[in-house]
Amino acid sequence: MTGKVSLIAEFCQNHNGKPDLLARMVEAAANGGATHGKIQHIYAHQVTFRPQFENGLIHDGKVKAIRRPYRDEVTRLRGLELPPRVCRDFIRWCKDCGLVPMTTCFSRDSVPGIAELGFKVVKVASYDCASFHMLRELKAVFPQLLVSTGATYDDELDHAASILSGHDFAFLHCVTIYPTPFDEMHLARLNRLRRLAPRIGFSDHSAVAHDGVLASKIAIHLGAEIIERHFTILGPAETRDGALSIGPRQCAELVEFSSLEPVEQVRRLDNERPEWRRAIGNEWRRFSAAELLNRDYYRGRFASRRPGCFDGEGMIYNWEETPLQ
Repeated sequence: MTGKVSLIAEFCQNHNGKPDLLARMVEAAANGGATHGKIQHIYAHQVTFRPQFENGLIHDGKVKAIRRPYRDEVTRLRGLELPPRVCRDFIRWCKDCGLVPMTTCFSRDSVPGIAELGFKVVKVASYDCASFHMLRELKAVFPQLLVSTGATYDDELDHAASILSGHDFAFLHCVTIYPTPFDEMHLARLNRLRRLAPRIGFSDHSAVAHDGVLASKIAIHLGAEIIERHFTILGPAETRDGALSIGPRQCAELVEFSSLEPVEQVRRLDNERPEWRRAIGNEWRRFSAAELLNRDYYRGRFASRRPGCFDGEGMIYNWEETPLQ
């Protein structure tokens, strides 16, 4: 990509568990100008059973826990798993197309396997920014880490930065509302991350049909060096993340925008949406109710096997809400 901006095509769940579709997406992302291609190391056996999410919790008319039944989630994710053979193929496809291959690590148990496959760049999802033991283990193994920071409290963020100090890492601003409304972007948060990390970026969950890649463009103008967008070559209703996903044309649009001088970027933004500065928002803010509910569910959705706790099928797990230490 022109200039200092890297563009990560996040293939996430959009491959629908089909290797041939994943291979086609890799090629399409490269043709659109992406610099990185990313999958996710998600495996159904690492899902934890937590009873409050079986039917959800509502108290005094307010949602206290979302509904996400364990059995349904295990079944769904099992159909999206990528076996090691496909992961190796993915690395080769990316390299053949000129992309840097990446994956997201959700569990400490996955670290050795990801390293054995040959990945050098690893992403940490927002809800694991404060999984401090895993950050330490990843830092010891992988040359480069990218860490999303959505729904992460400031003390957690500071501690994550101290753990990763001296390493090649980046913090990505992220808002964990899917899709993220334009007025909830709070891209001023990039200023906070800039004081903590060698590089900063933005993981964008905009609704493509409504906002296109506008939020990513604003982030680039504000100094984001990395943009992560979900990517697909299917229609928006054909995958779970389709509504949040861009295609080759939008990739090329971001590539072209990133090559412009700042004055021209502002002119383009003014023409596209005169009120674009609303997306800048606040550097310091409270999380919305939706973000807190998502944090409550997704922190601890996956776990490494450890002695001590049992899930709904008698598997032994122990996911720790790690204190700041």
